[in-house]
Amino acid sequence: MADLIRPAKSGNNWTFYDLESYHISLNPVDPLQFFGLKELPHPSVDQELLDNLEAAAMQEDRHAELINLHNLTKIPDDDETAVTDFTVKLFDVLGYTRRDRVARTQMNLDLFVCGETKPTKTDVCVVDFPWNQVILLVQADRRLENASATKPYAQLVAKAVAAFDRNNQFRRWGTGLPRLTETIIPGIVMVGTSPVFFKIPVTETLWTHIRHGSYPPEETRVIYCYPPVPHPPCSWSEGMMPLENRREILECFEAFKALVGI
Repeated sequence: MADLIRPAKSGNNWTFYDLESYHISLNPVDPLQFFGLKELPHPSVDQELLDNLEAAAMQEDRHAELINLHNLTKIPDDDETAVTDFTVKLFDVLGYTRRDRVARTQMNLDLFVCGETKPTKTDVCVVDFPWNQVILLVQADRRLENASATKPYAQLVAKAVAAFDRNNQFRRWGTGLPRLTETIIPGIVMVGTSPVFFKIPVTETLWTHIRHGSYPPEETRVIYCYPPVPHPPCSWSEGMMPLENRREILECFEAFKALVGI
């Protein structure tokens, strides 16, 4: 999989290292600056999800299921499917998926790098019908000890470039519309149950440079933010426990809806 998208020639093989050679930068910003708000909105969820810590205290089955899936992500040596399962259920509870918006896992995306096709798979994505457009990407990573590493961030950016091309192909085939020349792909890296929110600008120029293995002079500035939880150093291990973390995280998910187009 094309995790990182700087081409380096070694014999006749291409390998991938970092984003810098494509002039792609990763920039953390304040949550309110990221969302363009003066304050985060109250999450549109049932109050019991904000007031009750454990699944046993929930009246709604889907709330209990969400917390049980949350707890499964904490089991040592479990694989990343636990994070994926939790994210899909979270999107259902928060209204990210409904009617014509569906969550897909392990969907194929082709990334063209240096004239070669590199197959990738989404961990989770939200697809909007009937246009069949990817409107949100999620990169899952349950390895909390690697939470400070940027590898999953670069993976998300690579998949955003692939999603840009896929969306344009379906615009042409499904509707006869011209290719978009630029867009912003919303993305999330889920480290356990702790999200990092991304806005990834992708242009036809950037896609063309990556496709041909050339280097764009223009900077692509990706911005991201962390939820403003009370104890940031513990956020990766705590996730949506305790309740004050859960409220801040769900407020960010609520604010993110506008960027996704929900």
